[in-house]
Amino acid sequence: MIPPSQENVIEVTDLWRRYGSGTKAFDAVRGVSFTVRKGELFGLLGTNGAGKTSTIELLEGLARPAEGSIRLFGRYDPFRDRKQTRPRTGAMLQHSGFAEQLTVAETARMWAGCISRPRPVRDAIALVGLTHRADVQVKNLSGGEKRRLDLALATLADPDLLFLDEPTTGMDPEGRHDTWRLIRSLKDMGTTIVLTTHYLEEAEALADHLAIMHAGQIAAHGTVPEIVGQYPATLSFGLPDTHRPTDLPSPEVLSASRVCAQGRTLRIETPHLQHTTTELLIWARDHDITLTGLDARSASLEEAFLHIARNGLTRSEEPQTA
Repeated sequence: MIPPSQENVIEVTDLWRRYGSGTKAFDAVRGVSFTVRKGELFGLLGTNGAGKTSTIELLEGLARPAEGSIRLFGRYDPFRDRKQTRPRTGAMLQHSGFAEQLTVAETARMWAGCISRPRPVRDAIALVGLTHRADVQVKNLSGGEKRRLDLALATLADPDLLFLDEPTTGMDPEGRHDTWRLIRSLKDMGTTIVLTTHYLEEAEALADHLAIMHAGQIAAHGTVPEIVGQYPATLSFGLPDTHRPTDLPSPEVLSASRVCAQGRTLRIETPHLQHTTTELLIWARDHDITLTGLDARSASLEEAFLHIARNGLTRSEEPQTA
């Protein structure tokens, strides 16, 4: 049981979401627990079908959990207490439903009419860099510009809690980095943000901590270094014809957890990248060997994600609580 805290904007305890009933019932979310503190950006990752969208819909109050509980802002149930939570939350959905004939400004004014205390429309448009496109019809916007308009509408109410679902889909690299800067500025102003994205570099760049879901459970959680630290660094290189893989120093000397050979190309997995690289280069120098295509790199969030997608839970093989 996660203790309530005024610092926790989101508290999720043993959350389940079930579709159907009886023998045909399917549990899309199975016993998920996590907290998000005030002013944090929390990344929720997962492959398609992992349960992250079902979880987000429960957080947004769009459905009632089959089991478990959610508390927003320390006291409110998002489904039962929508009157209290809805004015304090914003959501940027993955797919928008804009009226194509309206301009950017007209769209924002229409949306502002549905909000109790919206920020000035021109400020919301300027926030996302669309001032110069205010009089352009939505149908003439690029995909990235439409995503910016999505973000402007999601922040019109100046929300305390903001849900971002694939916020940079369709953007070019410049637009993506501009949006990252905007998201960081919102967080710096105290907005608590929940981000779902398939761009792992986006989660790596923005998230204070994150969770990776698999088959309805949290398979890994923590900061990016904490998650990545569970996986080995790698060294890969090619050996000359004069030497065989068995000529290398022993795995014990290299501090290698695994050595794989494919033809003359070797891949070494190690928890001690600097030591392994040093020992390998000393051996190559002493034997007057040139290692071709030498590549040394720490583990990445992508490797952790792919390991979970292929194998299920983390290396400890236990469901985790974020």
